[in-house]
Amino acid sequence: MTTGDRLLFTPADASEMLGLGKTKVYELMASGELHSVKIGRCRRIPARALYAFLSAIEQEAA
Repeated sequence: MTTGDRLLFTPADASEMLGLGKTKVYELMASGELHSVKIGRCRRIPARALYAFLSAIEQEAA
């Protein structure tokens, strides 16, 4: 799955893109490490939040 022109992703989409399990993605959202938005009863992760998360973990590793 690639971001392409999509702006929002489901936790399942994000887990596939990040190579993580869905449970881990939900943990990251709950802790605030991975920003998400609530739309009705659904949680979605903005594309920019995925890039910000990756940037943060790369900086942490350096």
